[in-house]
Formats: sequence, C-alpha cells, structure tokens
Amino acid sequence: MPKKALITGITGQDGSYLAELLLSKGYEVHGIKRRSSSFNTARIDGILPDWHERDARLFLYFADLSDPSSLIRLLYRLQPDEIYHLGAQSHVKVSFEIPEYTGDITALGTTRILEAVRETGIKTKFYQASSSEMYGRASEVPQSETTPFRPRSPYACSKVYSYWMTANYREGYGLFACNGILFNHESPRRGETFVSRKITRAVARIKAGLQDKIYLGNLEARRDWGYAPEYVEAMWRMMQADRPDDFVVATGETHTVREFVEQAFERVGLDWEKHVEIDKRYFRPTEVDTLQGDASKAERILGWKPAVRFHQLIRLMVEADIKLLEDQLEGRLVPDNSRHE
Repeated sequence: MPKKALITGITGQDGSYLAELLLSKGYEVHGIKRRSSSFNTARIDGILPDWHERDARLFLYFADLSDPSSLIRLLYRLQPDEIYHLGAQSHVKVSFEIPEYTGDITALGTTRILEAVRETGIKTKFYQASSSEMYGRASEVPQSETTPFRPRSPYACSKVYSYWMTANYREGYGLFACNGILFNHESPRRGETFVSRKITRAVARIKAGLQDKIYLGNLEARRDWGYAPEYVEAMWRMMQADRPDDFVVATGETHTVREFVEQAFERVGLDWEKHVEIDKRYFRPTEVDTLQGDASKAERILGWKPAVRFHQLIRLMVEADIKLLEDQLEGRLVPDNSRHE
C-alpha cells in the first residue's frame, strides 16, 4: 500500500510543489481546500486527475481550519501516514489589517488540527510550517534553531504560538511532530501580492509596455531567499527522520529587496530607478530588518542543502513571468474548469 499524506494549504505555492514531490515518490495525496466562489486550484491543475481516472492518487476535500469537526471527520476517514500543515493566513502585511482572523486561522488552526490528531488517536507524523518571521528583531545573525523568537507582526506571533503548540504536543502526547522554520522561499508560483513575485511580474509587464511603475515599501529589508521546490524536499526529509525535531531551512545568504529589484530589472535590460516608486502604505508598523538562516543542522542530520542561489532564483522567476504574460497575451492560456464542477 502506498503511503498516504494529507496537505493543508495544498493549493498554495508550497502545497502544490509538495504534492508533486509526494506523487513522484509514490504517495497517495489528499488535500484540503476552502470553499470559494471562484476556482482556486490553478497551481495544482496540472496534476489533478480527471474524474474518470481509476488510478488517481490526488484527492481534494472541502474543510476549514476554523472548523474542527471537518478536520476530525477527515482524519477519521483518511487515516493519513503523514500530515503536512501548510495552511494559514500567510501574508505578513495583511496580518496587521486582520490580526484576529490571522490568529484564528494561523495560530488556532494549528491547535485544531493537532487536537484532531489527538482526538482521533491516529498514528501519523505531523509537519508544522513555521517561519523565519518568528525571529523578528533577532538577537543574533544568522538565526538557528536556538535563536530566541522576537516576533514583530500578528502573523509572526501566530506562527510562534503554532511552533510551541507543535512542540508541546510532541512532548506531551508523544506525537511525531516537526517544525520546519523556513526562511523566504520563492518561485514562479509565489502569490502575486508577495514582494518577490510582485517585482518579477511587474518587470514582465513593464518590459511589454503594459505598465510603467511598480510601488514598493522598504527596499532595505534583508532576507534569506531560497527556491520553494527545494524547501518542500526538506519538509519531506524531516518526516522521514528517525525522530521528530525542529529544523531551520535556509540558504545562509542575505540580500536586500533593493538587490532583488536591481537584478530583476537588469535581466531585461531596464533601469529600475526609472520604474520603482516608494509608497509608505507598504511599510509595516514594525519592520524586520535582517533575516538570515543557519541550516547547518538540516544539512548534518537530513542531508539537505540548497542548490538554487539568489541570482538563479531571480532569473527563473523573471523568465517564467515573461513567458506567462506572452501566453496570456496570445490567448494560449484557456482555463479548463470542467474537472472542478
């Protein structure tokens, strides 16, 4: 029998790459999606089976992290070998505008699914998507598994809560539960409101003459930028370890948003200073200056280390957004919604 995995947040960037990885390893993959008036499965449309396929190994279910009964029913039904909890309100800037909702979904949502595991009594492994944002105004650079958390946003506070709840369920109930403390990880599937994708999408549109300006916030924020498909490999490796533990996943390099902008525009031969405007609406009430990860523990124990570096990441994202825009303009992208109905 193939291993069975459940992914919350399967329609997001990480969830889609993780689903592809697990399917390539022979898993049966089950994902939770929220009910929406519009189709929100674009990132996984390429791997969704047609309903008539008898050998389908990817299945989606309606459930919600605010509804514990739906989680309990699903766990009873599926009895998954591994649970990857990626679902959250994951936008830092937005968390300042909807802090209570962020706490309910990002923090208490983790408790609900952990409690559903305990309540059902199923034997499973649990992965919690923790975040480098938990370090906030960090007391040391780089940050490792032992660096104290100093969160600087409602999102980061919610992730700290989830981190410690995961550790408490591991220690209190003997659950195989891991925290993956992932630093910034990007890809062509990154949401368009996140700064990396906002930049590369704007570069493609400016190059095509469809817009002239992009409005950004703090250009001096320094981040450790990695490639999302490599980071989901680290998630899987944590779940295959002999014992549960917590791991930083990062490149160990740090670059400013300004550097990201410069290299993205340079890829298409444009002067970024002619197209970038600073808009204070995009500044956070409390800024995080520098995040840089020390992933030596993951390399030592899991055998994981990144291959795609900063300049390569920017190149592949810019090229992907240029290709996507060309396809859209030429009418080559026609959504097939029949399989979702």
